[in-house]
Amino acid sequence: MGGHRNKNRGYQQLRVWQDAVDLYRLTCQAVRGWPFERKKVASQAIASADSVHRNIAEGYCRRSLPEYLQFLNFALASLGESVSGFTAYHAAGQLSDADFEVIDALSFRLENGLMRLVESLRQKRADGGWIESFTDEKPQ
Repeated sequence: MGGHRNKNRGYQQLRVWQDAVDLYRLTCQAVRGWPFERKKVASQAIASADSVHRNIAEGYCRRSLPEYLQFLNFALASLGESVSGFTAYHAAGQLSDADFEVIDALSFRLENGLMRLVESLRQKRADGGWIESFTDEKPQ
């Protein structure tokens, strides 16, 4: 990653965001050599994988817990779309066993990580331990 740091880029420290970027990279590699008749499907696979890391970042940068949770759920939905696609591509013989196993294992870890993050944030909100913005202000 670049050397620039600020609170607005804190999502880059999250394991789920790093895994989501890795999923995008692996998706691009897996569909790179697909023939022309599968280019639309390849484009959709790339777009759904791309959406996962983007939603994590956008939710984080929205600076409110309700919006952050909403965008984490969008990320989970995009991940579900990606997993469904790769399961179908593998079943159709369009994705090797090796590529499928790597992507599936990463997707499983990412999905569990996102669900844990969502639950953790919900618990912080319930316990009153969440400050509604990412500023240094303490609740009154």
